[in-house]
Amino acid sequence: MPEVLKAPLVVEFPFTRSLGPVQSAFLTGLRERVVLGVRTGDGRVLVPPVEYDPATAEELGDLVEVAPTGTVTTWAWNPAPRRGQPLTTPFAWVLVRLDGADTALLHALDAPGPAAVHAGMPVRIRWAGERTGAITDIACFEPYDGHRAEPTGHTGEFEDPVTGIVAAARLDYTYSPGRAQTAYINALSGRRTVGERCPSCRKVYVPPRGACPTCGVATSEQVEVGPRGTVTTFCIVNIKAKNLDIEVPYVYAHIALDGAGLALHGRIGGIPYDEVRMGLRVEPVWTEDARYPDHYRPTGEPDADYDTYKELL
Repeated sequence: MPEVLKAPLVVEFPFTRSLGPVQSAFLTGLRERVVLGVRTGDGRVLVPPVEYDPATAEELGDLVEVAPTGTVTTWAWNPAPRRGQPLTTPFAWVLVRLDGADTALLHALDAPGPAAVHAGMPVRIRWAGERTGAITDIACFEPYDGHRAEPTGHTGEFEDPVTGIVAAARLDYTYSPGRAQTAYINALSGRRTVGERCPSCRKVYVPPRGACPTCGVATSEQVEVGPRGTVTTFCIVNIKAKNLDIEVPYVYAHIALDGAGLALHGRIGGIPYDEVRMGLRVEPVWTEDARYPDHYRPTGEPDADYDTYKELL
C-alpha cells in the first residue's frame, strides 16, 4: 500500500474588531499603565471589564481603577511554551485578583518553577516596554513581596483612545488527506485525474473520498476521468485576494470532468469572464512543475447539452 501523504498546514488571518467605550478605556489604560475595571449595580468590580452585567444583563459603564498588584487565586504550570504565548521560558498560567477587583484576570506568571507558585501568593504586573493598547501591554505577572500599590483614582478618560484592535488568528496543524486522496494527489503529479467508483450506485467521485456519501460503502476501484470537462455552474469573482496574483474579475466554476459523477471546482481562463457559460467545454492548463491545473480553458468544442450535466449541478 502506498504511503499516505501528510503535511503541515497553517490557517492564518487578521481578525479586526472595533471597541466599545468600556473595552476602549480598558485597553487604552493598559497602554498608559493603568488597569480599569467596571462596577456593577451591586457594587462588584469586574476585571477585565465587560459591557454588560453577566448576572442582570444591565449595561455597564462606571469605570474604576484597580491596583497593579494582586493575589493568585489558582494556577497551572506550562512546561513547554508554544509560539505566540507570553513567555518563551516555562511559566505558570495564573488567575490574579487585582487589589480592588472582585474577579480574576488570566495571564502568565514568570516564576522559576512550579514549586515557587501557590494560591494566595502576592504578585504584580510587569509592564511591556512598548505598549500599544492590547492585553500584551501586560508582559506578565511576577512575584512581589513589597507594599500593595494604590490606585491613582483615574477616571478612565484618555486622549487618543484605542478604538479598534487587530488580532492575528492562526491555526497550525498536520493534515493527512487519507488513502483515497493521496492516490488522487499522486495522480495529479503525473497530470492525471483519478476518482473512485462506488460499487453500489456506480457514481465516480472526484476527488475521491474513500467512501460513497450516498450509499455509505467504501470505495476502492480507481477510475481515470477527464482531462476535459463541462462547466456546470460558475461565479464571477470581483474581490482580489491578497495571496493570489490574479487580476479581477475572473471566473471560478464547477467543472464536471468527463466520466466523473461529481463536479470539482477550478478557475476558468483563456476567455473573457463575461463569455463563460454553463455547458462550456474546457480542458486543464498546467504550468511547469505544477501538481494541479493552474486553470481550465475552452476546448473549442460545441457546448454540452444541458441534459448531459443537469444531474451534476
